[in-house]
Parts: sequence; structure tokens; C-alpha cells
Amino acid sequence: MSRVSLCFVVTLALVLAGCGYGSNYNGGGTGSPAVTSLTPNMATAGDPDFTLTVNGSAFGTDSVVYWNGTALPSSYSTTSKVTATVPATDIATAGMIPVYVRSGGKISNSVMFTVQ
Repeated sequence: MSRVSLCFVVTLALVLAGCGYGSNYNGGGTGSPAVTSLTPNMATAGDPDFTLTVNGSAFGTDSVVYWNGTALPSSYSTTSKVTATVPATDIATAGMIPVYVRSGGKISNSVMFTVQ
């Protein structure tokens, strides 16, 4: 291997390692995030803004709660709890809303939130 090729390979390895490529780091949690429950798990259409608590496991400090595919302003509490603010506009009409957490580049399972 030539000196230039070796230098390129070493540089590439350092760049990839520095970017976290291939690591399992997810900001503090371990493994893939999983949602077990939501508190509250239902609301009435037309209710005001509220704080949603997402309970589960393997949440990292970079966790973001997704509501019907849209990121919500989220706060990490522990590896098993993340909170998010749900605006009144998101519960204006009745329906079932999928909620999941993205953490460490991984997406959890979805749990349904009921708006009645």
C-alpha cells in the first residue's frame, strides 16, 4: 500500500470515527428506544396545549417525540422518560395519533394516542 493510500485510509477512519459512524451511541440510552406507554394517553378534541410524557426505555439525551410524524418540542428526563408539548392545534379533531421517539438515530415503536 502506498504512503498516500495509507494516509487516505487512516484519515477516512478518523473522520468516520469522529462522526460516530458504526457506533451505538444514542445520547445516553442503550439499545433501541422503545415506548411502553403515554401519559396521558387520550384527550378531548378542542382541549388546550398539554405536556405528554412518553414512558419507555433506551431514551438518550437527544430524544425527540414525534406526533403523527412531526417532531414536537421535547425534553429528556431519564432513559425511561421523555416529555413533549402537544399544541392544541394537534388535538383539534378526533382520531388516533401515532407517537414514537427518535433517539440516537433509531426510531422506537409507535403507540397510539386517542383524541376523542
